[in-house]
Amino acid sequence: MRIPSYEDMLAAHERIKPHIRRTPVRTSDYLNDLAGCDLYFKCENFQEPGAFKVRGAANAVFGLDDEQARKGVATHSSGNHASCLSFAAMRRGIPCNVVMPRTAPQAKKDTVARYGGRITECDPSTSSREAAFAKVQAETGGDFVHPYNDPRVIAGQGTCSREFMEQTDGLDMVVAPIGGGGMISGTCLTLSTLAPETKVIAAEPEQADDAYRSFKAGHIIADDAPKTIADGLLVPLKELTWHFVSNHVSEIYTASEQEIIDAMKLSWKHLRIVIEPSCAVPLAVILKNPDAFAGKRVGVVITGGNVDLDKLPWMQT
Repeated sequence: MRIPSYEDMLAAHERIKPHIRRTPVRTSDYLNDLAGCDLYFKCENFQEPGAFKVRGAANAVFGLDDEQARKGVATHSSGNHASCLSFAAMRRGIPCNVVMPRTAPQAKKDTVARYGGRITECDPSTSSREAAFAKVQAETGGDFVHPYNDPRVIAGQGTCSREFMEQTDGLDMVVAPIGGGGMISGTCLTLSTLAPETKVIAAEPEQADDAYRSFKAGHIIADDAPKTIADGLLVPLKELTWHFVSNHVSEIYTASEQEIIDAMKLSWKHLRIVIEPSCAVPLAVILKNPDAFAGKRVGVVITGGNVDLDKLPWMQT
């Protein structure tokens, strides 16, 4: 599989500009004081479909030739990639078929449906997801846009860090959640050329810590069906994302379920924005490891804001 380049990211940014938002960067004096560093939050939850994944999805969809586009696109996703690919396909006027775990938040299923995506549900495991997807793709012939192990997707995700650096006049570190590694890979792709002195830090739930264990072991370790409130971080690294993680990530930190919930509540209260549990993991690890971030200019990617408001994590503890 081809490794995307910095030039691919630049081309992606031009391609997707009509279909994405240049999302704002927010700060909080309270959170700065609490963390002991200067925090800058890139609010990708303000994208129209509510997540950063619209960048990679739009790059893939609008990069298709007309013949392939007529057959549409297909994917499997726990939610945000499904909704973002459905959004991009709607913008181009082509079909989109998605396989989603039956346990995915209803808010994410509703978003997919609103954008015209056709949903096939599966059991909540990587093996079940991939088996169900193989059947759907065989029936539809749609172009497979992998949620993260796709050069087009990673190049699209890399556009977020380009904007981030322009909006902050430089950062010492950028911290983002890691599941399959699409955002982290895009961040590495961009910063390794644009700002090689900026460290890339990944944040992961303790209960879905396969990327952390892979990073320490030096090879991919995949869990089939981890359980965590951070439902966007349930999938394992793949070949392409492992390339970026193993070569460019400086460290991976983990946070407990309660630490994630606490960070989510802090974000809602002090940033006054709606974010998902998955997006709270970076703040959780920053607060948990203050010495690693003390006095630094730290960028945090808020990756999405699609939550079920009737089932918030602190209502279930």
